[in-house]
This record gives sequence, structure tokens and C-alpha cells, in this order.
Amino acid sequence: MLHHLRITIAVIGVLALGASPVALANEHWMGEVYDGFQHLLDAHLQEKMPRGGGLSSAFDYRAALADSQTPALLADQDRSLAAFDVSRLATREEAIAFWVNAYNYFMIAHILVHPRDGEPVSGVRDFGHLLNPFRVFRQDLFVIGGQRYSLDTIEKGIVLGEDYRARGWKDARVHFAVNCASVGCPPLRTAIYTPANVEALLDENTRLALQTHRHLHVSGDTLFLTSLFDWYEKDYLEAAGSVRAFIEAHADQALIDAIEQTRRVRFISYDWSLNSPENFPEFSMQ
Repeated sequence: MLHHLRITIAVIGVLALGASPVALANEHWMGEVYDGFQHLLDAHLQEKMPRGGGLSSAFDYRAALADSQTPALLADQDRSLAAFDVSRLATREEAIAFWVNAYNYFMIAHILVHPRDGEPVSGVRDFGHLLNPFRVFRQDLFVIGGQRYSLDTIEKGIVLGEDYRARGWKDARVHFAVNCASVGCPPLRTAIYTPANVEALLDENTRLALQTHRHLHVSGDTLFLTSLFDWYEKDYLEAAGSVRAFIEAHADQALIDAIEQTRRVRFISYDWSLNSPENFPEFSMQ
């Protein structure tokens, strides 16, 4: 019921903007393609605004593993993506929304399908080993349209890849939309990305992440930043000319003023713990 209400609200919003019948149809099919994922988010994703601002989200993997409906939702969602024709992605908004949803769904699904002794793993690095702790991101495990993809291919090879850059579709804000199922990641959202909401959600998620202490904070003359700005600096340089310019384009004036007083940058150690409620102080506090 909640999912269908969201689709109705989205359609009303698109109508209010005077969208074409094609845009309305695109909004509908995106909801249909990711119906299973949306039900998982409705049932098991929690969002909370921390005391210091921003947004945190946690997925309750234990509850999802205990939910009798989860296997059917995963199976239905996998079938939907396995049958999907990616040539249908004709616009920037469709493409970014589709692939961000795919990344976020496959990451959660992999954890749910591969528990350890009935419990979720402690973090995504549990799927790797000492020499390659991040193996799960590079494995071609996920099927779309009969072809296997890795998470890295979806994020770095497609959405942030050379073809999308040449089309003018590459967007550094995607780093604040894809979620690697870890505490250090920007927040996963309760709604799937659609052609109608993708621009607003990319902007909002970037802004909210930058307001969250684990992604950015100032102490004295030092600016502490999520390691995303270290690992993907090239993307932010392409987007805005510098990391600081990118941040200031998505920050409020108070944060901009604080940043301008800093002289040094330090990167926050990335927290690879699973993004489950017990690993967030803001969710575990009663």
C-alpha cells in the first residue's frame, strides 16, 4: 500500500510539472522494475536525523532475514532485473536512477542471501580475504538483462564512466547516492530513485551527508572529510574544479563560513561496519 501511495504521489508531482505522457510512463516503469526493492526499504530501512544534523539510515538485516516475505521479494526483484533491457535507458535521469537503484539493491541482497550461521556479516569486507578485502565490489555477481555486472562496473564503469562523461551524464553526486552497506557510507533512502526525483535526491543526499559529522566536520583549523573525497578526488575536480568548491556548492552558509576558516584537511577513517541499527549510536540510543 505504501509503495503504491508513493507512486501515486510521484505521478501527481510529475503532472503538476506539466510532464509529458512519456515522462509519466517512465516514472511508472521505474517503480514497477524496482517494486521488490521498494518493499524491502519500506519494511526494513530506518532513517534518523542525528543530533548534530544531517541524516543517517540503517537497514535492519536481522529483521529482513527473519521476515518470511524476504525470499520472495528478492526472487521477484532478481527476475525483474534479469529481464530488464538496459537499452530502455534513454535519458540521463532514467539511467542514473536505474543504476543507483541497482547498486543499492544488489549490495543489500548479497548480504541477505549470504548470512553466516543465520546472522548477517559484520561488514562487506567479510566477503573478501586478507589480500583482497573488497572483493565483493569487483565480482561479476549481479545479473541485469542477461549480463553479469560487478558493483564497481555499475558505479565506476557505467554511471561514472567515460561513456556517461562523454554524454554529459556523469555526476559526482552519485558518490553520495550509492550505498556500500557500511556505516561510513552516505545514507540509503527509503524511496527508490526515479527519473522525477533523481535530481532532487542527488542534491539532498549530498547536502545531508555533508551536514553529518561522520562525513564532514570542522575542528579548529582542520577540515575533516569523508574518505570519498580522497578516493574519488578526480570526479570532484571534474565537477567543480576542487573538492572545496564542490562542498561549498552543496553546503549552507554556516558550513561554508566554518570551512573557510580551515587551513588543513584530514580524511576520516572509513567505517566499514555493516549499516545495521546496532552499529549507529543514533539508532541504538533509547
